[in-house]
Parts: sequence; C-alpha cells; structure tokens
Amino acid sequence: MTDGVVLDKVELRLGTKDFRFNCSLPAGAVTAVTGPSGSGKSTLLNLVAGFETPDRGHVLVGGEDVTHEHPSGRPVSLIFQDNNLFTHLDLFTNIGLGINPSLRLSADDRRAISKALQRVGLDGFEKRMPGTLSGGERQRAAFARALVRKKPVLLMDEPFAALDPGLRLSMAKLLLELHREVGNTVLIVTHDPDEVGRLADHAIFIDHGQILLQAPTTEFLARRDIPALAEFLSG
Repeated sequence: MTDGVVLDKVELRLGTKDFRFNCSLPAGAVTAVTGPSGSGKSTLLNLVAGFETPDRGHVLVGGEDVTHEHPSGRPVSLIFQDNNLFTHLDLFTNIGLGINPSLRLSADDRRAISKALQRVGLDGFEKRMPGTLSGGERQRAAFARALVRKKPVLLMDEPFAALDPGLRLSMAKLLLELHREVGNTVLIVTHDPDEVGRLADHAIFIDHGQILLQAPTTEFLARRDIPALAEFLSG
C-alpha cells in the first residue's frame, strides 16, 4: 500500500504544548486516530488540512509536499462533529460551496449535487434549511458535500460523537459504503474502541503530542503493552 498521508518529522509548538508527529498512513485505507483528550488528535488533522503549519518537518499528501499549501489548495475534504453547514443557506447551496465557493456551478455540477444528496438518502432535500434537519440528516449533508468535492483524502474529527448509538451505526455503514465506492484515504478521530474495530483498517494512538503506536487494526486492538493504550482499549 502506498502512503496517502505522511508527516515527516513534523514538530509544532502551540502555547506550552509540543507536538511531534512522524508517520506514514496508507492510501486508500481508513485510519483511526485515537488517544486521550488533549493528546493532539485534532492537531494532527489540522496539520494535514493546513490549519496549522509545522515549525519543522514536512506534510505530504499523495506524495506531494503540501507543508506550505493553503488549506483550499490541498487535496483534502473535512467533516466535523458540528457539520459546518451554513444555517442561512439551503442544502443545495451548502453543498455547491464544496464545488465552487463562488457558486459558479455548471449543469453537471448541479446534477452532481442532486446525485450526492440522493446517494446519502436526502433525495429532494435541496431546498431544505439546516435548521429543519435532524442531527443525522445534517451529518448526511456533510457527507454529500465531501462527495462532490472528490478529494482523495477525507478528514473526520469525531463526526458521530453527537449522534445516538443507532445513528452512529448507520452513519458508520454509510461511511464504509462511500469509502468502498471512491477508494479514498480516510483519517477519522474517535474515542470509541468499538468504532476503531468497526471502521478502520489501520490505527494510530497519540499521547502527549506524540504517536506511540501505528499499526493495522487487528494488531492495534490486541496491544496491551502501552499503559495509556491499554486504558483506552479497556474503556
């Protein structure tokens, strides 16, 4: 498997916290990013997305050095826990922004938006406002926006944390279905060991700003020799 995302001897200081990441995450796989609260999981995603720039080292996506690339120029889509939908815009417009921020949309773009909504179970929702949707429907809309962007890397920061257990399972199933269709590289932050086993091909464990383990999921879930990881897995 080729490397989808590489953090090459990346170092970053934020306030009084130091982060050091050195990892190669496989392309076309789902990698779970785990660790205690405040360990650096979201910081790692922010470095890949371009919201943080390392003090040292390099960030590579698909073999390309994007260390100093603006977030908008990176081959990356993001889905956050809060969906990041604009509440004053209907779903069609929210998703269209994922294709073109100026909303200059071709006929093909418009068809792609409707098709993406249909694919995530929101057929006919184009004119609905985010405030009229349930949490699961808003999360599905966020998936639709990621679909139309057609980026090879998808970053997800605890996207299911606010959903009830039934919705978590259905959204996880949808994620895997979409992943199989497009073969993208997915990094998903999660605090749930069951979610790691259900979703991920590969997992990394971060503690105090450093990666203590990166391994295929089966090996990751079997490890008990790292105290912080053992505590996470037993929780």
